[in-house]
Amino acid sequence: MQISILSVVVILIILYFKFGDRLKKKYKFDFKPEYKIILQEKVAFYAALSNEEKIRFEYEMTDFLKRTRITGIDIAIDDADKLLVAASAVIPVFAFHDWHYSSITEVLIYPDNFNESFETAGPERQILGMVGTGAMHGTMILSKQALHHGFMNETDKHNTAIHEFVHLLDKSDGAIDGIPENLLGKHYVMPWVNLMADEIKKIKAHKSDINPYGATNNAEFFAVVSEYFFEQPDILHKKHPELYEMLERIFKRKST
Repeated sequence: MQISILSVVVILIILYFKFGDRLKKKYKFDFKPEYKIILQEKVAFYAALSNEEKIRFEYEMTDFLKRTRITGIDIAIDDADKLLVAASAVIPVFAFHDWHYSSITEVLIYPDNFNESFETAGPERQILGMVGTGAMHGTMILSKQALHHGFMNETDKHNTAIHEFVHLLDKSDGAIDGIPENLLGKHYVMPWVNLMADEIKKIKAHKSDINPYGATNNAEFFAVVSEYFFEQPDILHKKHPELYEMLERIFKRKST
């Protein structure tokens, strides 16, 4: 007996809404159908989830958006912009149910790259995203162009928004230092530190395919290699099995 592709699609849609309604009652949230389409088309991580996982992903996004303002600076922003920011926030912490970022209240969306003075015009505009400090504590800044590019190109290893949210995840133990101690068992801390040091040496010697920016310091290495982990997991696993395994532990995709 053969089942047509159309029949399979229809069955999946019925199951999604049947079980989706139950999960929505459990979580008590509303998520527009058009939002699902945007995520399905633009966010590969979401598209690869099971129907039940998608419902939880949507819930976590909704919760993030309720807690965090997203503001356009000299630019209009739409639902797609907000959804991509929220997806970027949820992806690194999806394995941690009901995770709340305690050190962010607002995400500012700039039209393009900016400089250290937060200027969007003039020279030295090389910054794509940053987590604010000092007077900017609690704020993240993202280039709209970089935000969308991170989800547009599925063949690269870069996602600026995920990079910045990994910095916040790193910060959850009190310091942005590339060592997420509250996520990594104590007996894995030194192996992780040594692994970072070895790979940074390779990057500086031009013997690694990891983004050279990762050699800046441990914090940037962790954020850069996390982009790689979420954007191209199969390639990272093949080329850097030890790094991949450690990141699986950090992001709770492997039992410790």
